Amino acid sequence: MSTPVIVLVGPMGVGKSTVGQLLSDRLGTGYRDTDEDIVTAEGRSIADIFLEDGEAAFRALEKDAVRAALAGHDGVLALGGGAILDEGTRELLAGHRVVYLSMDVEEAVKRTGLNAARPLLAVNPRKQWRELMEARRHLYEAVATVVVATDGRTPEDVARAALEAVELKDV
Repeated sequence: MSTPVIVLVGPMGVGKSTVGQLLSDRLGTGYRDTDEDIVTAEGRSIADIFLEDGEAAFRALEKDAVRAALAGHDGVLALGGGAILDEGTRELLAGHRVVYLSMDVEEAVKRTGLNAARPLLAVNPRKQWRELMEARRHLYEAVATVVVATDGRTPEDVARAALEAVELKDV
C-alpha cells in the first residue's frame, strides 16, 4: 500500500493545486487532486454535482475519493476544501504529513472573488468565506502536521516553506 508523501488541506482558493504541483515537481513525484478525481469519475463539474445532487451527495463522493487517494497515491495529494468536514476522513489523515495552507479573508476574497464555480461562495463571498472558516479552521488545524500561511507569499515561497516545515527541505 502506498501513502502520500504530503497531503495538502485548506480552504478553496488557497493555492493547493498550484503549490501541490510545485511540491510534486520538487520531490520528483506525482500530483493528485481529489476534486479532479471526482470531476473525472462523474464527468461533470463540482458545481454541477452540488446543483444537481446536493452537497450531501458531493460529500459522499469526496469521502470515497479521499479514501482511495490516501490508499493508492504515493506523491503529493491535495484535498478539496471541505474534505475535512467528515470525521472518518479526518481519522484517515492521522499519521500522514498534512500541511494546512492558511490565508486570511482579504487574501481569500482577492483569490476567489465572485467565482461561480465555487458553489459555497455564490452569494456574499466575504461573509460566506468567514463563516466557512469559522466552521472549518479548527478542523484544518486538528488534522495538520504543520500550518503554512500563504498570505502575501508566492506559490514558490509557500512550497519551500511547506517542504521545510515537514522536514523535506533537502529535496
